[in-house]
Amino acid sequence: MQARDRVASMVDPVAQEARRFYDGGTLPVDGRPGEPPDPGADPRIVLERHAEEGVETFALERRLAYRDRLLGELVVPDDPDFRTDLTSVPALFTWLVPKTGAHLPAALLHDALVAGPDGPSSYVSTEGRVVDRVSADRVFRDAMADTGTGVVRRWIVWTAVTVATVFVGREVPWSRSRQWSYRFAAATTIVAILYLGYSATSDLVDRSWVGAVDLPWMGERAWWVEVAGGLSGAIVVPLALSLLWGRLRMAGAIAGVMLAVLLHVTVGLAVIAATYVAVERLARRAPLAALVLAGLVVAAAFATFAVVSLG
Repeated sequence: MQARDRVASMVDPVAQEARRFYDGGTLPVDGRPGEPPDPGADPRIVLERHAEEGVETFALERRLAYRDRLLGELVVPDDPDFRTDLTSVPALFTWLVPKTGAHLPAALLHDALVAGPDGPSSYVSTEGRVVDRVSADRVFRDAMADTGTGVVRRWIVWTAVTVATVFVGREVPWSRSRQWSYRFAAATTIVAILYLGYSATSDLVDRSWVGAVDLPWMGERAWWVEVAGGLSGAIVVPLALSLLWGRLRMAGAIAGVMLAVLLHVTVGLAVIAATYVAVERLARRAPLAALVLAGLVVAAAFATFAVVSLG
């Protein structure tokens, strides 16, 4: 039992403590005093939807309180004008990390802790702590554990926000040289994996694409051996590149492996999404042309079906 507990603590060092989240009360409104945080009450997430210039955001009607293991009590937001887009995930990846779910309280907390592109952070630390972006990312990861979010998902999400922190560069505790070293490591990892993925695809389909190189872990072998070699390379190469990341090597390893393994899935989803957007715009701006295009696609489908089925 002790051995299993030691292994569990290595994989998942933060034990779930749901009561660290609680009701944060309300902000003062129109001269009326707000309600103070209540550690004995469950958190209440009450959202008001806003749609400005086609962008959907939400305001928190009630505040959210969280007692962090290192920073103490944090209450968000600190401004009634605070807006959040819930979990900040690109549409292509909502199948992996949805906009809402068990992790939502942690996502709202993180949104308020970090300064957005259009405004400052919005939180109160009852112990007077200043929360920089790196600390906010760590709080996010721990808070997801307290909400019961799965281990894999929260480390993926933490990696995503850490990479964003590396490139955003605001409110970080690093020296300028260290920050640029992280940026160099991230950029090198991304470029290397994209290029090797391009070369691997060229090798797999047995085509000599412009600029592609032969990869020793694939080569002229049976297709299933090449696929196995490509998958192994999608793990080994990013792990090697993660050594460039220094103290952020865990984020580098996760980001690299995720990018390499999901590269083709992401490209496929991007093509589908782009096609949908193009068709949607065509249907809105030129409905007759969209109808003609739909007819041509259906006719081509019938013709192809008949040729393939009848030989």
